Amino acid sequence: MKDLMNNIHLQPAFAPKAAVTDGTAQVSASCNRQNYESVVLALITGTLTDADAVWSVLLEESDDDSTYTAVADADLIGTEALAGFAFGDDGECRKIGYRGTKKYLRATIDDTTANTGNLFLAGVWILGNPRHAPTANPPA
Repeated sequence: MKDLMNNIHLQPAFAPKAAVTDGTAQVSASCNRQNYESVVLALITGTLTDADAVWSVLLEESDDDSTYTAVADADLIGTEALAGFAFGDDGECRKIGYRGTKKYLRATIDDTTANTGNLFLAGVWILGNPRHAPTANPPA
């Protein structure tokens, strides 16, 4: 059996918190890819109580962690559309990967139809292909 644990590093993207009820865009914590060759954003939804809301995911990249631009589709593994979710997607997971070269990433999740219910969301950056293994546990 192969070892995954010692070859990945986790960084918080969206920490669990109280429900978002006003349609405010949610911006992740930035992901620092230094010393890692691959990254995936993994999301999990809670109970989504709006009857018709849809949320989109936008991945952005940066060299300096201050000026971000949208990631080109060619640098995505999967699509932002498949990473998005709708009101009926309670307790589901989504993922999107990145193959670009920028050091920093962040994600924005926003409703494309008005959200007047509850958005519960959590997410984690999963970094892989480390330059040095095994990776620290717990992640530093």
